Amino acid sequence: MTFIYAETVDEIGPERASANVFPEVAPAHAGAVSWGAILAGAVAAAALSLILLMLGVGLGLSSVSPWVHYGASAATFGVSTILWVTLTQLLACAMGGYLAGRLRTKWVAVHTDEVYFRDTAHGFLAWAVASLATAALLTSVIGSIVGAGIQTGASVAGGVATTAAGSEITKSDSEIGAMGYFVESLFRKDLNTAAAATTAPLSEVARIFMHSIRTGPLSADDIRYVGQLVAQRTGLSQQAAEKRVTETYARVQAKLTETEVAAKVAADKARKASAYAALWLFISLLIGAFVASLAATYGGRQRDT
Repeated sequence: MTFIYAETVDEIGPERASANVFPEVAPAHAGAVSWGAILAGAVAAAALSLILLMLGVGLGLSSVSPWVHYGASAATFGVSTILWVTLTQLLACAMGGYLAGRLRTKWVAVHTDEVYFRDTAHGFLAWAVASLATAALLTSVIGSIVGAGIQTGASVAGGVATTAAGSEITKSDSEIGAMGYFVESLFRKDLNTAAAATTAPLSEVARIFMHSIRTGPLSADDIRYVGQLVAQRTGLSQQAAEKRVTETYARVQAKLTETEVAAKVAADKARKASAYAALWLFISLLIGAFVASLAATYGGRQRDT
């Protein structure tokens, strides 16, 4: 059945009116929501958003480098990510809203204000459906691809930071573990001092240090015992050896404290970055909803002219 505006019948004549001049006009009792137009706009917005997001991830990760003085800084990377996400929302939502308004069915005998409201609603619904579809896609295989890339970049950055912060407690021997550097420094001897050629029990000293770090300060018995081992190996006096043991243990504690503080600072920065990212994502989604609704009203006006 063909439906046209009633006031146009007298102008074009009943013959042309019956010849399907306005096949796109809806009957007066038709529904106010054109789901076909909404879904079309949503699909277009989701596809464009996905394409731009993948492009942004590729360009963003290519600008990150583990080498010093190469690639974008963390601040630049964060700002560029925010700008790209916002631009993606603007372009994708504008496209989806415009299509939802332009493709919807023309309403008969509907007030101008009502048409404006319906177009706005069509744009908003297209944005909502597109956002849900994009979120569903990003949690599937595509999301794993994006997440793997971001995780790789973060691992590289985190590995560089860990290497810089803990270079002095890296593993130097399979038996003494991560405390090898400090334990071995205990048994450094003066080349001008004669010392007994004994084998230093490095693993035993490492276990003593690790136990004391977990339970508290180094006990007097441990200091005396380790001092005897150091004195035998290096030729130092017992008092000098015990002093070296105390100083080395203090260095171990200081380095572990520094590493712990650095880890807490990094975790706090990650928490703040996540909060900022969520806030800006919220803002960009609001911008997308507004742009989609506005573009739908423009597309509706183009549809009705």
